[in-house]
Amino acid sequence: MTDAPVPSHQIHATGIDRFRGHLAMFTFAALIAGSFSFGRLALPYVDPAPLNAVRYIIGAAVMGLYAFGLRGHRFQWPEAPWRFAILGALMGFYFVAMFVALTMTSPVSTSAVFTLMPLLTAFFGYLILQQVVRPLVGVSLIFAAVGSVWVIFRGDVDAILRFDIGQGEVIYFLGCIGHAAFAPLLRKFDRGEPSSVSTFFILVATGFWISLYGAPGIISTDWTALPPVAWMAIVYLALFSGTITFLLMQFSAQRMPASKMLAYGYLVPVFVILYEGLLGNGWVPVSVMIGAFVTCLGLVVLYFSKDS
Repeated sequence: MTDAPVPSHQIHATGIDRFRGHLAMFTFAALIAGSFSFGRLALPYVDPAPLNAVRYIIGAAVMGLYAFGLRGHRFQWPEAPWRFAILGALMGFYFVAMFVALTMTSPVSTSAVFTLMPLLTAFFGYLILQQVVRPLVGVSLIFAAVGSVWVIFRGDVDAILRFDIGQGEVIYFLGCIGHAAFAPLLRKFDRGEPSSVSTFFILVATGFWISLYGAPGIISTDWTALPPVAWMAIVYLALFSGTITFLLMQFSAQRMPASKMLAYGYLVPVFVILYEGLLGNGWVPVSVMIGAFVTCLGLVVLYFSKDS
């Protein structure tokens, strides 16, 4: 994955660029899904704000070494730093809301709310970038959403009809609004910085806002007493569902419309159920697998449809 941004006139120029963008978002969905299952492992031992503050401190340090060490970019104060303050605030709000929600509800329930992200992103893509969703893209989004909901509720129609929105789901939905605005703003705010440099400043800004919000909890937490499983979850969140997913979004934002990018959020519940099975919590029935297939089919249609 190249570190240099793709010029705007080349965003839709080649098939290989489109393929790389879609592959990046497929990986993004797999890593984000892990944050639901693995992130909850740390919550019995540390509150959401301190947890996220530490993960972003670690993530920013790693990305700084990568951007200014391995990649050899020269460190300098970014042009219009308010861009990163806004992006960091949006992501900080999202992740705190997510982990607060996980203390109230299950990973599968929160991943259900996450499937609203593509439609929210399509709305913000139009509002911010005037990206109009083509009819075929809109149909494929709805098609994939139906399969995703079927997977989430394990093929149980009664469970779907009984769906009751709880406080945790409402909190996470508000966070998803912030995340949905983030994707189109990445392109709106792009000023040609290498993706690793932009990601570094976004991580720093996100960590700053979360640390400001959660300062009392950070001070009161006994970090030396945390068990290994908590630190393993923090490292995963910092490196895989934090730093790497930011790079993947930076990479994809220059190669595909925002509505297509976050359509890969429909795969998150599929991955969550897969991870739950691998963790020994049981496998879903064939009827649910059919729903997963429908979701994947919708994304295949989305891939071959024209960009907005």
